[in-house]
Amino acid sequence: MLRRTFAQSLSLVPALAAQDSRSSPPVPLFDGNSLSGWSTQDGPESAFYVKDGSIAGSPTAEFPAWLRSANRYENFDLELDFFLKGWMDGGVYFAAPEHGFRKSTCGFKVSLFHQVDADPRTNSMGSVFPLIAPRKVNVRNKGEWNQLRIRMDWPKLQVWSNGEVIHDLDVESNPELRWRLRSGYIGLETLSYPLQFRNIRIRELPSKQKWEHLYYQPADIAKWKLTEPNQRFPARYDTFGPVLRGDGLGNLTTLETYKDFALEMYIRGVEHHNGGILFRSKGGRDRYEIQLHDVEEAHYPTGSLYFHRRAKYPAIAPEQWYLFQLIAQGPVCLVRINGETVLEFDKLENLDAGAIELQAHQNGKWIEYKQIRIRRL
Repeated sequence: MLRRTFAQSLSLVPALAAQDSRSSPPVPLFDGNSLSGWSTQDGPESAFYVKDGSIAGSPTAEFPAWLRSANRYENFDLELDFFLKGWMDGGVYFAAPEHGFRKSTCGFKVSLFHQVDADPRTNSMGSVFPLIAPRKVNVRNKGEWNQLRIRMDWPKLQVWSNGEVIHDLDVESNPELRWRLRSGYIGLETLSYPLQFRNIRIRELPSKQKWEHLYYQPADIAKWKLTEPNQRFPARYDTFGPVLRGDGLGNLTTLETYKDFALEMYIRGVEHHNGGILFRSKGGRDRYEIQLHDVEEAHYPTGSLYFHRRAKYPAIAPEQWYLFQLIAQGPVCLVRINGETVLEFDKLENLDAGAIELQAHQNGKWIEYKQIRIRRL
């Protein structure tokens, strides 16, 4: 029920040129002299440096270290050159999340690899790693520069390697891709190999998504109300800049109601926290709850649809941010944690609009949230 099939189509180069002419002009992402506009994530500052007018990976750039763009992008046309000599492995991320090591499952990764595979594989050079093999492996690996172009105009993803089309995909047609993040960071990964990058430039294409921010800054607390406070341990929801922290017992409930939607946020909690994300809520028992409970052997651990179905446990680390996605559409709901689908359920009976609620369910076991946003479907 969650899977649909869309026909793939082949776009002609003149059509692409016409579309590009109506979008913004290309902008350099690398000035050739410094890492201005980039930051090293999940690794030491020495992981990436500038060498001979290019960005180079150092021996300290081991997984999960990556170099992240300053800005997020939704639809875009990205071009860059990369240098290979001998055995090298790495990749280019896009729609990468702000937190977490699983950038290639929350967002996307195009693999960079030296090997010229006659029979392309899902981990070959140019693959949408690790799911979709390229049409052809077209790479120069003897100390030469290669050209890579990635064009995302959701749902169409196209990739060129040295001028040849190696992907022309409708990502909505793939059940493992269709719920990936549609906006995020551009990233470079070298896995400690001396890969180099230069001539990095991006052309932004028109955005197609409209999100409502439920909490991005303290002023957004006005979009919520406190409900069901416990008399002995009443819930507190404190705002710390972009972070919203809940503790005690009680719920924070949206003033608006939502029926079919996609909900995204980052969550972290103290070890063995207990709470939930409630939806289609009218208060009382008339609502659904996605459990937030990082106990692997719990009856309903994190990601579960409480009372209805247990989730596949997502191995959440205490006090580490993780990406939470909830999609509700008609009788179907789907939960993804750090890019992994941990729950699918297609028997929701309450199909009416209701509030979204953040539930604090155990005093002294805080849970924090940030970048809470929702999109009506």
